[in-house]
Amino acid sequence: MKKNMGSADRILRIIIAVIVAVLFFTGVISGLLGTILLILAVVFLLTSFISFCPLYTIFGIQTCKVSQEEK
Repeated sequence: MKKNMGSADRILRIIIAVIVAVLFFTGVISGLLGTILLILAVVFLLTSFISFCPLYTIFGIQTCKVSQEEK
């Protein structure tokens, strides 16, 4: 897998995931919506740790800088 996420994108995803997790575990969001958002938060964390988002590949998006060697 080729990296397609930049550091700003990764940091933003981690922040969103942490906020959603805190809101879920404190009971602010609950039920089906809370569960769906928690699953999305886990996906955000996983994709930010591996610096690869499958949806970015489908839509041709790349937020990481490409070095001269990779061109």
